[in-house]
Amino acid sequence: MDRSRAIGTFVVWDYVVFAGMLLISAVIGIYYAFAGKSRQTSKDFLMGGRRMTAVPVALSLTASFMSAVTVLGTPTEVYRFGAIFILFGFTYLLVVVISAEVYLPVFYKLGITSTYEYLELRFNKYVRLCGTIVYIIQTVLYTGIVIYAPALALNQVTGFDLWGAVVATGVVCTFYCTLGGLKAVIWTDVFQVGIMLAGFLCVIIQASVVQGGISTIINDASKGGRLNFWNFNPNPLQRHTFWTILIGGTFTWTSLYGVNQSQVQRYISCKNRFQAKLSLYVNLLGLWVILICAVFSGLALYSRYQDCDPWTNNEVSALDQLMPYLVLDILQDYPGLPGLFVACAYSGTLSTVSSSINALAAVTVEDLVKPHFGSLSEKSLSWISQGMSVLFGVLCIGMAALASLMGALLQAALSIIGMIGGPLLGLFSLGILVPFANSTGAIIGLLTGFAASFWVGIGAQLYPPLPERSMPLPLETYGCMNSTDNGTNWMTTTGMPFSTSVLQVNNVERTPLMDNWYSLSYLYFSTLGTLVTLLVGMLISLSTGGRKQNLDRRFLLTKEDILSNFDIFKKKEHVLSYKSHPVEDGGTDNPAFNHIELNLTDQGGKINGTHM
Repeated sequence: MDRSRAIGTFVVWDYVVFAGMLLISAVIGIYYAFAGKSRQTSKDFLMGGRRMTAVPVALSLTASFMSAVTVLGTPTEVYRFGAIFILFGFTYLLVVVISAEVYLPVFYKLGITSTYEYLELRFNKYVRLCGTIVYIIQTVLYTGIVIYAPALALNQVTGFDLWGAVVATGVVCTFYCTLGGLKAVIWTDVFQVGIMLAGFLCVIIQASVVQGGISTIINDASKGGRLNFWNFNPNPLQRHTFWTILIGGTFTWTSLYGVNQSQVQRYISCKNRFQAKLSLYVNLLGLWVILICAVFSGLALYSRYQDCDPWTNNEVSALDQLMPYLVLDILQDYPGLPGLFVACAYSGTLSTVSSSINALAAVTVEDLVKPHFGSLSEKSLSWISQGMSVLFGVLCIGMAALASLMGALLQAALSIIGMIGGPLLGLFSLGILVPFANSTGAIIGLLTGFAASFWVGIGAQLYPPLPERSMPLPLETYGCMNSTDNGTNWMTTTGMPFSTSVLQVNNVERTPLMDNWYSLSYLYFSTLGTLVTLLVGMLISLSTGGRKQNLDRRFLLTKEDILSNFDIFKKKEHVLSYKSHPVEDGGTDNPAFNHIELNLTDQGGKINGTHM
């Protein structure tokens, strides 16, 4: 079976489809820029005026969660390590429930624009500043990788111009974020989820046709040992087992969904709390659909190349190029469809990048500009928000250029979320769940959490775990016509997939520290950070008089918040309505914090938790 035949290339129609996707995204931005010109406050720009409904927000949450890392990385992950990845379906369920029932109620009732405002209300302004700066660094780093990874993979397979793609992505994103604000971000995401599904479906349908049906694909996968769902090994050093995915995955993704500004900002922009929770639960369906598509694409990939792995056979130079390679292989007779798949990968990128840019602008304006320049008018704040969008857009493109020096680090993307997100999740959990936590405990806890998770994370980058920890499955090349070696060649790789890191230290004597501590599954980086932050924070708070502070109950998760799920049947009064509090009479310029909700005069003594 000669598999070394020519795969297709990109034709004019593919470029047309791709350009069309970028164009429609830009048009949505222009539409919201002009539709909302009359009343564009910075609040409208950053929060969509708090008038969004559940379904678009849900699709938007799904879209920004599913970057090109999902479209290109997950199928490859399944191809190489098996379909155990589908267990993330359980993780998503836990994450959505925790976010909707623990974190959302507190953020929503306080009506904040930036999640880091919460840290100042609950602790003090230094904790808020720490949180804000860390978030900005994390997001810019992550966004750079998200822009660069797909551009690289697509460039090497389709000849799609690399920097053209990076700059086009960055510019279009910055353009519609700057013009249309959060509304444009949410509606372009809805459009992009559609494109992502279409891209996945055309691959899945065509692969099933070419391979002779879905059952063939499943059988091939099962023969190749790819259906390895039940691995209950409790060893935390194994990269993916039932437990690492369920426990580690839950911590990693809750730090994204529960407390990460780019996600929280979306569901806080809903009309009322019921819509906000609903958006999270509807988004769960979207996550499941895309997870199933991605995992099935991975099985199709294996079915197609089971006897001739293009990677071992040096037809592609990195694993993340397998998906575009498959697309050009099976869709070459359908001009325009490979373009649709590229548009699908890029939709993932655009939606993630646009939400990051919008969230970064919100955080900067709320946490860095407003507290220091209190006298600014709404109009100038709105201009500053737009200026920030442009600035961060440029920064992220610059970061992508930097990512190009780091090798194709798809796993690094998750590691960054884990290493930074974990301690931040611990910090917010201290505030929301631990009544006696104080600002001293919070800061020391956060710093210790960072120290722990960075120690493991950077150690794992320098000394990647051995292959028996990550357990890659065999890939065969005996079916290739031009194959030089007929055996299985799968130990040629380093233990960490996708990572050709400049940082790796080779040929060094392995110490117990490397084989145990640094080999911790990357999903546990976040768990470690969260737990260390919580524990240290609680101990320090207790020893520095955390019990003596008198605290406003609204900053904690209370019994009422949990019982309020049943309020839909009773009364509707406490819906956070945008219009019910006119701005003029309170003299505040922020409709979410108004005199009715936060009566600062009589709570002056206890608004800050502790006074430092």
